[in-house]
Parts: sequence; C-alpha cells; structure tokens
Amino acid sequence: MELAHYSDYAVRLVNTEEPARNKDTLTSVDAVRALFGASAQMARRVTDADVTRFRNVRGRLRSVFEAADSGDHVLAVDRLNSLLMEFPVSPQISGHDYLDDEGRPNWHMHLADHPSNATAGYAAIASMGLAFHLTELGADRLGLCQAPPCRNAFLDTSTNRSRRYCSDRCATRANVAAYRARKRLEASGSGRSTRSADAAQETRALTDR
Repeated sequence: MELAHYSDYAVRLVNTEEPARNKDTLTSVDAVRALFGASAQMARRVTDADVTRFRNVRGRLRSVFEAADSGDHVLAVDRLNSLLMEFPVSPQISGHDYLDDEGRPNWHMHLADHPSNATAGYAAIASMGLAFHLTELGADRLGLCQAPPCRNAFLDTSTNRSRRYCSDRCATRANVAAYRARKRLEASGSGRSTRSADAAQETRALTDR
C-alpha cells in the first residue's frame, strides 16, 4: 500500500470547504499552493486559473466520499474512476532521496508531476492515492465526520472499521452532546415519573374518601 499515502491529498483538498458552516479556505493561489505540502516544484506552477479548477475537483472528490459514506460503494468507485480517466498518473521508480545503510537507493514507486497544469497534477495524485486506499482497505474506509455540522472527510485506518469522526475534537464534541442529551432525557423521564406518582397518590386519596 505504498502509494496509498497520496490519498491524503484528496482529504486535504476536500476539507478546504465546510458546506454546513458556509466556510471555504480555497480562495487564493497561496491557499492552493499550501495543499501541495513539500511538493514545492508542483506548487510553483499554480496560477489564478487553478483556484477555480481546484474547486471543481474538490466537489468531485467530495462526491466520492459522500457516496462511500452513504454505503453506495459502486457509485463511489464510478465517480473515482471518472477522475482517474480524466487525470491519468505518470508512475516512476524513485530512490534518489532515500538511501539504505550501505548508501544504495531505496527504490520505490512515485507519482510524477503532471505535464499539463497544477490542477491536473494534484487531481491525478489525489485520485490515484484514494484508489489505492479504497482497493486495499475497502470503500467503507472513506468517511465523512458524523459530528454535526462538521462533514470533513477522513480515511478510516482503525483495526475494527469503527471511526466516525474526522478528529479527536469532533469526537469529544459529539460525546459531550450525546451525554447532555441523555441527561435531558433522564431529567424529562424523572419529571414524568414524579407527576405520575403525584397523580396516582391523588387518585388513591379520592378513592379513600
């Protein structure tokens, strides 16, 4: 699963937008460049036109996560295949930056820069990384955060496929909300029980008369 780490490119791009909160950080060339991380060479090729292009790819990648999260894995794969066909990758064997103890290259597969433009390069890497992750671990490992209003994308790498939140912060927030809801329910139930007991006591008192 060596190339699956490229799936982080997809997550980073999707999570530049939070639709439920009406937030979008993908608004400038610098914001797009920041998505490339250490890939400075690719980032330098970003132009103003790439901002709109990246937003388009972002929507299509989110639709993959949405389909997978809803359980429609066939649709998720179809949408991901569409991206793979539109943005093909150029694999290369690399090793010049990684040497073993004897100074020999540690050869590994690498996805090369795309010759077209920055958007095509990023989309190709993100889509292929997501494809490797999906085929290796399953479509149900692509999720959207279940802590409203957050719907950030995440990749579930847990051993028991139990992840439901994009971060510890959202998990804590959801647990606190669930705890408070239980307490309100218990308090409401206790109030109803007290009122029922009072009514029963009044009924008995009237009967005794």
